Amino acid sequence: MQALLPIIIVVIVLAFGIIVVGAAGTKRKDSGHRGKKLKAKDRSQVLKEANRRLATNPKDPEALAAIGEIAWEEQDWERALKHYELLSEVAAGNPELDEFTANMRHGIAALRLNRFDEAYKGLAIARTIKQDSFDVNFNLGYLEFQRRQYERAVTLLKAAAGANGEHAMTLRYLGHAFFKTKAYKEALSALRRAVDIEPDDKESLFAIAECYYELGNLDQSLKIFTHLRADPALGPQAALFAGTVHLNQRLFDKAIQDFEIGLKHADVKIETSVELKYRLSAAYLKGNEIGKAVVVLNEIQSIYPNYKDVPALLGQFKELNSNRNLQTYLLGSTSEFVTLCRKIVLSYFPKAKVKVTDISVQKNDWADVLAEVETSKWSDIILFRFIRSGGVVGELSVRDFHARLKDLKAGKGYCISGGTYTDEAKKFVEARLIDLIEKPTLMNMLNTIDSRARGILAE
Repeated sequence: MQALLPIIIVVIVLAFGIIVVGAAGTKRKDSGHRGKKLKAKDRSQVLKEANRRLATNPKDPEALAAIGEIAWEEQDWERALKHYELLSEVAAGNPELDEFTANMRHGIAALRLNRFDEAYKGLAIARTIKQDSFDVNFNLGYLEFQRRQYERAVTLLKAAAGANGEHAMTLRYLGHAFFKTKAYKEALSALRRAVDIEPDDKESLFAIAECYYELGNLDQSLKIFTHLRADPALGPQAALFAGTVHLNQRLFDKAIQDFEIGLKHADVKIETSVELKYRLSAAYLKGNEIGKAVVVLNEIQSIYPNYKDVPALLGQFKELNSNRNLQTYLLGSTSEFVTLCRKIVLSYFPKAKVKVTDISVQKNDWADVLAEVETSKWSDIILFRFIRSGGVVGELSVRDFHARLKDLKAGKGYCISGGTYTDEAKKFVEARLIDLIEKPTLMNMLNTIDSRARGILAE
């Protein structure tokens, strides 16, 4: 038995070796089948083999990648989305698979199909793997812009622009994102580069004009807005901006022309049309064309009955249109307004001797008229303040008038407004020698001023 022991040991070792070698061979055979690449065949063969393998294993990574690659090259976004979505799940946490490309292409395919939530998810995962990819940073930046997350968009698009500074769409959205965050200088730089590459990008050109406007460069903004007034899509908005600039510069004829050009466009959004008409009425008013202003305001009221302060303006303008003196008081030139105020002072005290000794004007807000008044019973220095407002006058304005009254050592003051006074303003003058005159009394003065003035001249 002892003699047979070595032989038994040899037999056992040989048998074990055969088993191990056989198992290894089987393993290599199986491994070779699973890892077999699908790159060396033509399209139809690759698809046939990949689909055969997916029928056996729906998550076969090589098969998913092969079909995904073909769909990607053919821009078959539905099929690419399906296969890269599955591949991104299979590749998760597997260092042997390209998890970055799977998620990036999953995100971009979803974006092409306007499935923004899926796109965002895929691209966000891809960026956690690789942060310097132009495709990921641009597309994710675009999505952040669409989600109105403008600061995030700026960060991502800046990174994309750093990788490719000549990509027009990156520069475009970077500029618009900067504009949304009120970084107007940075927006202007990016947008100008974008327009240099794509001169037909009218929306970016419009945004450049807005940047100039916000930065106070009105001449440059006006040039662009004026150029864009004829554009079918952006013309109405461009005309609105150009007219507003001219209106603020008191160039009323040019403002009217701008607004009228904007309204001539065929497809003007109703909101833009109403705002163009609203500002056109303001331009007409500033140019003392009250009748035209009333016509435009009536058009607005027929569309939006309570648009801004249109009802109040209509009431005021209709009254203005029927009362020349009220027009002069509220809207006339400074010289016309001062002449009217002087007439009121001269006729304020019937049968009194009135001598105007000083007239001062504060911008176009009010005029102070100082007069020496002498009657058969008393004489005094009177200060009149004529406020060019149809609204509510507050306590601060009345306090300022009181201080002026004391500086001039006037005995009494009359503060006259085309509107009303607040309760605080009325309370302030209760124990002071100041009379507050509101619109109804002013209207009586304006309605009788010419006849009184003629009477004074006759005497």
